[in-house]
Parts: sequence; structure tokens; C-alpha cells
Amino acid sequence: MGNTNRKHHGPCRSHSKTSANRSEKVCECRQHGYNELHFKLHEAILQGETDRLVEILQFHPVNEPIKIWNDCALVPTLQTQAVLPIHLAATYRKENSLERLLLSGANPEMRDLRGRTALHLVITHWPSIAATWAKPQTKFQRAMAAMQRRAEACLGLLCRAGVDINAEVASGCKHTALHLAVRYRAPPAVGILAGSGADVNATDRLGMTPLHMAAGTLSPEVTAALLDCGADIHQVIQHTGATALHLAVFAASAKAGGTLQVDLDCTRLLLAGGARPDAQDRAGRSPLHDACRGGREEVVDLLLLYGGNVNLRTAAGENCLFLFLDRGPNLQCASLLGKLLSLTYPLRLTNGAGHLPGGLTRPESCFQRELLLLLSQQPLRLQDICRIKVRQQYGAELRTHLKDAVPQALFDFVYSNWDSIPGRGRCATGSSRQTGLKENSSRTPGGPNLED
Repeated sequence: MGNTNRKHHGPCRSHSKTSANRSEKVCECRQHGYNELHFKLHEAILQGETDRLVEILQFHPVNEPIKIWNDCALVPTLQTQAVLPIHLAATYRKENSLERLLLSGANPEMRDLRGRTALHLVITHWPSIAATWAKPQTKFQRAMAAMQRRAEACLGLLCRAGVDINAEVASGCKHTALHLAVRYRAPPAVGILAGSGADVNATDRLGMTPLHMAAGTLSPEVTAALLDCGADIHQVIQHTGATALHLAVFAASAKAGGTLQVDLDCTRLLLAGGARPDAQDRAGRSPLHDACRGGREEVVDLLLLYGGNVNLRTAAGENCLFLFLDRGPNLQCASLLGKLLSLTYPLRLTNGAGHLPGGLTRPESCFQRELLLLLSQQPLRLQDICRIKVRQQYGAELRTHLKDAVPQALFDFVYSNWDSIPGRGRCATGSSRQTGLKENSSRTPGGPNLED
């Protein structure tokens, strides 16, 4: 809505003359008429001149829109539609003007042409700050911090004025203010809205809560804010049955390795908050299933740490090993393959329909297919079966209790026989399947090295 620092007390009289015919070209605001009162109201709101605003409102109803002109040479603007005074103040975070408008009877529930109230507009225009500063040092940092303080002040004003906190945007998405706070990455808005009575588990048109959105977009700050405000970590999307952890794991597994450390933060927050790595959606898939199919070892390790079960099957009869092998590129990750082989019991390579994973049906995977089929026919040692069963029985919560109850050598055999969790260390011994995998790989002339 333009630069309001310049005084403009009438229609624009700027013009230019063409070199060809020296004819006058008049600004559009003069061609299509001009409303002096609307301009003065617009200027008073954006400059926060509350006394002047009160005077002007004696001549202009507070709940009637003002028309901002198009293509004015002296006051350039992107606004091409009429706008309500309260929406103007909310969009530009003018807390003094907003407070005066509310005291003058402005209706905070009125909507713009896109179905948004003043509450929605404050959040959709929330200042985007990539980092937070304990004490802003530069001019830019101080300006951004001031903008955020004004946004928080405006949001607080509207909440105290009794605005409908849970009002949905009148469009197809049906987003509430909390959904918008996630979309526009505004963690402070989450606390303000929740503290004013916003429903942290409200669902949009797709059945997603704000926590689902935050997890799916890998926003740890907003995820933490929602969890602190009591968001239901176990709520599922109705038509898919997916939890927030499903969405976070799927997004983290699809990301490039360069940003994986940041992406794991959301998954860690959800798991620490009690999210279940074995929760199954309508297709019977758990977050661990999605992680294995994605082939990202760091994500799989984190879910295993919290008790994820690799032997859980989907509705189609697929275990984690099947989903891992279903994607051809995953065959290059020998470390994760060996890990899944050491934990899968019984070792079954087919799904419920008897089909092999897609990655093993390709001609270039002939060696891996024959080797894995050979391993699946070999009986597993009794001690390996016992180890797998103990790991299934004692998840992350009971792991420390087990360590105190059994000899150290037995605990190390159960939990330290493969490089499972970063920081746990590597044990020289492996399961019988891992040993067989290495031996058969080394004995096959010309075969690829599955350890590379």
C-alpha cells in the first residue's frame, strides 16, 4: 500500500510529455477520480496517527472500505482493491491504529475478498525471520525484531478484543489461525493463540491438524511450540490414518543428505514426546516402514532407538526389509541392508502376494537376488532368534532396566552386535546372516561387494 512518508494532499498532478507529440500523460489516480478522505484515512492508519484517525472516523464509517488508487506516481501501491481500515492496520502491523480502530467499533470478524479476518491477516503477513537473536546487533536485526514485536502486539490486541480464535479462512482449505501460524512459520503466534483458547487439534479440509502440518514441513520450532501447548501427538489424519510422526519421517527420508541433521529435529521432538514408531496407518504402514523404504539410515536408526519393530507387516504383507529392497537405489546401502537382515525374523523376502521386491527383479540385481534368496533359506542360529525377540520385547523405555538386570556380556550381545545407534560404537561380531552375506559375497567371482 505504498510509501506513506511523502505528503500527498490531492490528486497526483505529475505528468510526462512524449517526445513525439508533446501530449500530456496523466496519472491514473487523476483519470479515475480521487477520494481525499480515503487517502487521509489510509495515511493516518499507516503512520499511526491516532488523534488524526479519530477525527477522520467522524466522517468515514469505521467498517466501510477505503479505495486505494491504482498506479499513482507519488504513492505507488500494490493494492488494487478496496480495503477495510482494520485490515489495513492488521496487514502492516500498526498496533496503535489497530487499537484505536477496535475502540472505535471496528468489527474484527469482517472478511476480505479472500475470506480472511484481521486475525488471519496478521499471521499471513508475519515477518519471516530465519534466525532469532538474543540481542539484535545490526540495523537489519533490530528492524526485524521490532516488526515481530509489533506483529505479536497486534495479535494480542485482537485476541483480547474477543475475536473468534478458531475462525476458518472462508476458502477451500479451511485453515484456522493456528494452521496459518504453521504455514507462515510463526512460533510466537502459536503460544499467543493457544493461550487465548485456540483449538490446537483443529483440522482443515484435508483432516490435518497444525501439528501434522508442522511435522510434514519439518519445522522444529513450530512443532515444539505446538507440543508445549498440548497438541495431540497421536491424532491421525482421518482418511489416511497417518500420524505426525509418519509425516515427519516421510519428509526427512525424502530430503537430501546435506540438510538431514536439521530434518531429524522434528522426528526427535515427536519421539521424545511419546510418538509411536510402530503406529500403523490405514495401509498398515508404520513410520519405520516409511523410513526403510526411503533408505535413510540415520532416520531408521533413530526409530530403532525408540523401539521400532522391523518385523511389523503392512496390510499387503510387506516388512521393513521388503520395502527397503523395493527401491533399487537402496541396494547400494550395504550397512542398512546388513542391519535389517540381522533383525528380520523370519527372513521373508516376498510380500503377502508372494512377489519379490521391485529392486530385486531388475536384471542388474541378479546377484543380490540370488544371494538374498540363499540367505533366506538358511536357518537362523538360536542365539540370533533370541536376540531379536529380546529386542522386540524391550524397547527404548525398558532398555536401561534390562542393562541393570542382565550380565554386561549378554546386554552387549543383544544391543551392540551391529553399528545401530550413532555413539554406541561398533562390535566386531555380527549376526549369522551378516557373516553369511560377507562370506558368500567374497566367494562369488566377479560379484559386487555388498559392504561398499
